[in-house]
Amino acid sequence: MKIDVHNHFYPERFLKQLEKDGGSAGVTVEKDEWDRAILVQNGTRVVTITPPMSDIDLRLKDMDEAGFDKQILTLSIPSVDIFPVEIGETLARVVNDEIAEISSDHPDRFTGFATLPFLDPDRTLKELERCIDTLGFRGACIGSNVNGMNLDDPRLFPFYERMNAYAMPIHIHPRTPSDKETYKDYRLGPMIGFEVDLCIAVVRIVMGGILDKFPNLKFVVSHLGGAIPYLAERIQNCYEAYPECQVNISGAAKDYLKLFYYDTVSFFEPALMCAYNFVGAERMILGSDYPHVIGDIREAITSIEALKIPQEDKEKIYSGNILGLMQVDA
Repeated sequence: MKIDVHNHFYPERFLKQLEKDGGSAGVTVEKDEWDRAILVQNGTRVVTITPPMSDIDLRLKDMDEAGFDKQILTLSIPSVDIFPVEIGETLARVVNDEIAEISSDHPDRFTGFATLPFLDPDRTLKELERCIDTLGFRGACIGSNVNGMNLDDPRLFPFYERMNAYAMPIHIHPRTPSDKETYKDYRLGPMIGFEVDLCIAVVRIVMGGILDKFPNLKFVVSHLGGAIPYLAERIQNCYEAYPECQVNISGAAKDYLKLFYYDTVSFFEPALMCAYNFVGAERMILGSDYPHVIGDIREAITSIEALKIPQEDKEKIYSGNILGLMQVDA
């Protein structure tokens, strides 16, 4: 069985709601020079809308051709936390309701991770509980930053406390870095800016003591963790060298990095093997980034098939690990 933890879905009702409410966060739907629909925020392109992003029949066709049995649907970027709180809550409900309907219509093919209005802790918990307890979702999605808020910010502690009790996965998807000016040319945002922001998010979770405060949290980090497996020894060296890195945690930084799960959106054998050698197959989870123009639903699978690792390890990556995190049977 092959399950895709990292893909992108934009419910039709969400896109229609953006026509009404998008202006509150400077979000518009436009066309680029190749006549592709794009989402633009304050003049910066954030998403290229491809047909399978909202067409379930086309998505199912692509999944069948690639060999994916199931996808976990998430909104990811841009999420609803860029909007004023009340609008963000409405948009979250629109997204979650439509994903729940699709999952109900195709229970063997889709499930969902919750989209949440993180800027308001009370609204976050209300919508999270609705998603998990009523809609049957098996996790939640959060950005590498929440509209500029870091992931070790105490305002997120109520969410972490509740997810700690649920012991279900939190998928960290990159967001546009706060320093947008650095990444404005050459599409440097998706090229490397997202990866830098993922690294910052992971290290702040570690150094901020989040995993000591909430030991049942299960974070799945996009894009093989940005560059975390590659930088793990440097992070450990800094932890040993700088006392301020030791204040909130009770053990070695490198050990905490091995508690995260890393999705396989990379498709590059040396990078995949770096992650495999660092955390093992037990901490890797299949992802495609489909249907973004820089994702690949086919190579997501073939890149793992080609690895010179035991077949039982590949099965863990394909579905075993994520099924365990979601507390469901195959």
